[in-house]
Amino acid sequence: MEKREQPCAAPAAPANISATLDGYRWARDTVGESGGAVYRLHGKAGAPDLYLKCGEGPIADEIANEMVRLRWLAGRLPAPSVEGFVQDRNAAWLLMSAMWGQAAWQLMDAQPALRPTVVDALAAFLRRLHAIPVDSCPFTSDHAHRLRAARVRIDAGLVDEDDFDEEREGWSAEQVWDAMQVLLPLDPDAVVTHGDYSLDNLFVLDAAVCGVIDAGRVGIADRYQDLAIMWNCLGEFGADCQQRFLASYGIDAVDQRKLAFHLMLDELF
Repeated sequence: MEKREQPCAAPAAPANISATLDGYRWARDTVGESGGAVYRLHGKAGAPDLYLKCGEGPIADEIANEMVRLRWLAGRLPAPSVEGFVQDRNAAWLLMSAMWGQAAWQLMDAQPALRPTVVDALAAFLRRLHAIPVDSCPFTSDHAHRLRAARVRIDAGLVDEDDFDEEREGWSAEQVWDAMQVLLPLDPDAVVTHGDYSLDNLFVLDAAVCGVIDAGRVGIADRYQDLAIMWNCLGEFGADCQQRFLASYGIDAVDQRKLAFHLMLDELF
């Protein structure tokens, strides 16, 4: 199994949360690509596991966005609870409860026989998320909003072109941008989306999704924002998993234009 975290020393943290962190062992996540740092805190007698996400500059603002969205999700979907939050002029620290269960990627990788069950659970949970009333959500994550953010990232040289999917290997960020423009305009089917609905962000217990993490992009957008990312993740486990996911969600005829657009848009983040 791919190693997805490594033991590490505790980083510096603000005084008003550092006391909570005493006595834990630390491991740093090696999977996330947000630009911040994510740590798992574990092994403290009589205390629950926690996660700490921290970062500086623009990453600090993204962490603050996640904190606000986690508090909004409480009572709507199972997600980490906010156990502490500090933001100063240049950095932010978000302390969260750990999720039960096992990350969907880990479970599918370790137990191939469970893949159909996990795929069905991922689809069922996404239907539940997308059923949240749009008028209850104060956050916008539609493609117009994300295109503006993508343009800023391209101009600032922040896009990792070496990490593009195989279909776009060797492309520049500008080529991805230009290819997306050909697919516009899109007719959005607006729902409340997660924004990064990937196998590492969903936790499974007893054949059901028991929680979701990395909620910083939660907001109203076209449903293919989530469908495309999960479809792409499931490609690692074969086309049968991809097709089963879409069918279990309720997609009879795939909108290839939207699928392609959102896959390219995700390359820029």
